[in-house]
Amino acid sequence: MGSTALQTRGQTQAEMLAIISQASLADSTKVKYGRALMAYLDDGQRNIGDYDTLVSYSQDLSKSGRGFLKAAVKLVTDGLVQKAKASATPDNLAATQAGILRIEAIQGAIKVEKSDGKKSHTWLSQAQVKKLVAACGDGIVGQRDRVVIGLLVGAGLRRQEAANLRFEHIKYEPVKGKMRAVLNVKGKGGKWRRIPVSDKLADALDKWQAICGDGYICRALGRNQELGECLSTVGIFEIVRKVGKRIGFDGGKFDLLAAHDLRRTYAQLGHEAGVPITQLKELLGHESIETTMKYLNLALDLETTASDFIPFEWSG
Repeated sequence: MGSTALQTRGQTQAEMLAIISQASLADSTKVKYGRALMAYLDDGQRNIGDYDTLVSYSQDLSKSGRGFLKAAVKLVTDGLVQKAKASATPDNLAATQAGILRIEAIQGAIKVEKSDGKKSHTWLSQAQVKKLVAACGDGIVGQRDRVVIGLLVGAGLRRQEAANLRFEHIKYEPVKGKMRAVLNVKGKGGKWRRIPVSDKLADALDKWQAICGDGYICRALGRNQELGECLSTVGIFEIVRKVGKRIGFDGGKFDLLAAHDLRRTYAQLGHEAGVPITQLKELLGHESIETTMKYLNLALDLETTASDFIPFEWSG
């Protein structure tokens, strides 16, 4: 299992891209990983089994570029480790172990420095959310922007989820004598989840559908403001940043607003209103409560604590 075996053992570029495409990741992330890997292999001379070349090439990349390439290489080579283990026999055990060590060395060839300190996050207050929605403006652009903002902050969607959402994914279900709008959202790893939304957001979606018809909800607009078929994740990113600047998130006193800040805000305002964290986990499509906790701007409250509500008494 030599160093070049990492690419020659059935690992064509198409097959490596197929491995990335089948990973349980957001579509936008798969695209970034695939692009990073293809850029590395582009000249036809480099292969992912060459440790020295990987080290040299990655040193000239940006931090994010190194991160994408490192992740792509690990996805592709993880499969080789599993194949090597599956084919291990008493006769080839030493060679198999040596091959796995070489693969692990390849996976560690690209160094990505960890950021110092905590990542800065933004959570909007209810008042700021109202200002953000109002700042979308009027006309077809403003109405489109308001719907995009609504899906992010009012339903907690990721950008890719919002971009993929279609009007037929909105269903109405009976809840205590009234009909509740529920979004059927395809999230990471192709997993579907149901997200009930407020009457106001549902009404906005109905009015927007009357303007643009069926199909994708988030729509691009041409130079003459004609409706396109769909809006990209980059387009959603730009809308959030544009509208955010209108309410002061201009990189000065406040950081530029990001789409994921609206998803965090959805979780935070829901938590403050009493929505259980277990339900927020399901609404956000998280695998674990720990991930949901990271979305919340929580500080230890010394005035009120869970212990205050435990019926404990000293009986001595």
